[in-house]
Amino acid sequence: MSAPPAITFSSRRGRWVLVATILGSGIAGLTATVVNVALPAIGRDLDTTTAGLQWILNGYLLPLAALILLGGSLGDRFGRRRVFLVGVVWFAAASALCGLAPNISTLVAARALQGVGAALLAPGSLAILQASFAPGDRARAIGAWSGLGGVATAVGPLLGGYLVEQGSWRWVFLLNLPLAVAVTVITRRYVPETLDPTVTGEIDIAGGLLGAVGLGGVTYALIEAPGRGATSPLVMLAGVAGVVGLAGFVAAERRGRHPLLPLDIFTSRQFNGANFMTLAMYAALGGMFFLLATYLQTSLGYSPVESGLALMPVTLLLLVLSAKAGVLASHIGPRLPMTLGPLVVGAGLALMARIQPGSSYTATVLPAAVVFGLGLALTVAPLTATVLAAADERHAGVASGVNNAVARVAQLLAVAALPVLAGITGDDFTDPAAFASGFRTAAFLTAALAVVAAAVSWATITDDILAEKLVEPDADALATDDHYHCAADGPPLRAVESPAS
Repeated sequence: MSAPPAITFSSRRGRWVLVATILGSGIAGLTATVVNVALPAIGRDLDTTTAGLQWILNGYLLPLAALILLGGSLGDRFGRRRVFLVGVVWFAAASALCGLAPNISTLVAARALQGVGAALLAPGSLAILQASFAPGDRARAIGAWSGLGGVATAVGPLLGGYLVEQGSWRWVFLLNLPLAVAVTVITRRYVPETLDPTVTGEIDIAGGLLGAVGLGGVTYALIEAPGRGATSPLVMLAGVAGVVGLAGFVAAERRGRHPLLPLDIFTSRQFNGANFMTLAMYAALGGMFFLLATYLQTSLGYSPVESGLALMPVTLLLLVLSAKAGVLASHIGPRLPMTLGPLVVGAGLALMARIQPGSSYTATVLPAAVVFGLGLALTVAPLTATVLAAADERHAGVASGVNNAVARVAQLLAVAALPVLAGITGDDFTDPAAFASGFRTAAFLTAALAVVAAAVSWATITDDILAEKLVEPDADALATDDHYHCAADGPPLRAVESPAS
C-alpha cells in the first residue's frame, strides 16, 4: 500500500482525524473510570460479593493487558484504521451486552469482551496520528490527543455518578453506543488507512495466547482463593496454569522468529527500572481507585455523584500540571521528579487512612486527594519520557506498548490481591465497619508500594537519559516518512517536548 498524503494539523481533515482518535480512545478511558463509581450499585442490583466486584474490573483488564501488544501488531500488519474500526464496533457490542446483563456472570463475560475490543482500538488511536500527520505536526496532534483525551478521564467519575444516581448503572455502559457510532462514521469518512509495509512473517499468536493464559490463571487464583480456599483444586490448577503460561510466554518470545515482545528491549537497565517503577505505582493506583469510590459510598454515605466529585481534584491536577512536570524533567532530569512524585503519592495514600465513617470532606478526603494528585502529576510525564528514551529508537512503539501493558497488569494484580491482603472479603463491601478497617490497611499497603516505586527510580534512573530525546520533538523521533511501528498506545507524549518546541 502506498503511503497516503500527510495530513496537516490545521486542515479540516486533520481536525476530524483528531476527533475520531480522541473519541475512540476516550470511550475506553471513560469506561475505565465510570465503572468504579458504579460498583456499589452493581453489587446491590446483582447481589454479588467482593470477588464479583473484583471480576467486574479484572474481567476487562485481563484481556486488555494480555492482548494490547497483539492488537498493535495486527494494526501494523492489516491496517491501523481497519483494526481500530473493528475494535470500536466490538467494544460497542460488548458494551450493549454489559448494559443488558441479567446477572454477574454475564456482566463479567461481557466485560471480558469489552477488554478484547479495547485491546484492538487502543493501539490504533496513537498509531493513526503518528502515521497520518505530517512530521512537523505530529507533536501538536499528540498533544491535543493527550490533553483532550484526559478530559474523558477527568469527567468519568462525575458522569458515572450522575448516570447511576439519575438512572441506572446500566447507562454507564450504554453511553458507549452513540459515541461508538460517531467514531465509526467519522473514521470511515476521514481517517486514511496506513500500515507498516516492513512487517513480515507470522503473527505471534502463541505468545499472545500464552500471555493471556498466564495472566488469567494467576488472577483467578488470587481472586478466588479467599472464598474457595487456597488448597481448592480449582484455585491450585489455575495458579499452576498461570505460572506455566507466563513461563511459556517468555520461552516463546525468546525462541520465536517474529516475537510479539522482542526480549532485547529489556537489556536497558533504565528501561527495566522505569517499568518496575510503573508496576509498583500503578498497582498502588489501581488498588486504591478500586476501593475508594466504593468506600466513600458504603462507609461515608456519599451519593454516586458526590463520590465522583470527591475525586475530581486528582484528575484536575493531572490535567493542569502534567505538561509542566514534563518541562521540569527536561530541565533538571527525570530522576528527582520520579523519586519525589511517588513519595508525595505515598503521602496522599497514607492520608487516606484517616478517612473514617463520619469524616468531613474538607478535613480528610480533600487534603488526601490534593496531595495524591500533586504527586501523580509530578510523576506521569517524566515516567513516560524515560520509558521511551531508555529504549532503542527501533523499539519506540514496543516500549510504549510494554509500559502500557505493565500498567494494566499492575492494576489487574492489585485489584485481585489488595482486598485479600487488606482483609476485605465476602460481603464486606456492604458492611461499613468491616470495610473501614480493611480500607485503612489498604491505604498503608498502597502507600508502601509508592515508596517502593520511589526507591526504584532513585536507584535506576539517571538524569542524562532525556538529553538526546529532547533535542527535537519526540513525536518526530518515533516515526519517519518511510517506516513506523507502534505496538500500542502509551501515556501522553506531549509533556516531554523540549521547551523550545
